[in-house]
Amino acid sequence: MRTAEQHGRALGQVLELAVLMNDDMTESLARDGLTVSRARVLWALHHQGPSTQRVLAEALDVSPRNITGLVDALVATGFVTREPHPTDRRATLVSLTARGRRMASQMVEGRGQLAELLFSEMSDQEFHGLVEGLAAVLVRLREELAMVKEGRR
Repeated sequence: MRTAEQHGRALGQVLELAVLMNDDMTESLARDGLTVSRARVLWALHHQGPSTQRVLAEALDVSPRNITGLVDALVATGFVTREPHPTDRRATLVSLTARGRRMASQMVEGRGQLAELLFSEMSDQEFHGLVEGLAAVLVRLREELAMVKEGRR
């Protein structure tokens, strides 16, 4: 039977992993003139293609004001452009530039390299245990956060 102390140690490891991953990502992106928030916009555009700012704000769960600032910064640094929407005169379309596409490709490549570094030397049993365990933790955390958001906690 597991103890509260063991649960605490496991949570400590998860939290340390989150901090290390965040620090690494923040430093890596900063070398390319990006923040984590701006990189999320590039990632979304890479996966869903040109989008309106409203669609981006909804996809990233940020306010329209926040997405405007993020897109402004990405336009200023040459990662994206704003263009008139082809069918809606009131909307503008945000698209990746060549620089933005290169950066998104580098992000995909870096993600693959990091996954290889972290998981390639694990046994199948270790890997599957990690994946299953993290899946269970994520389900539980998402459920709890949804209940808090709905005011049931």
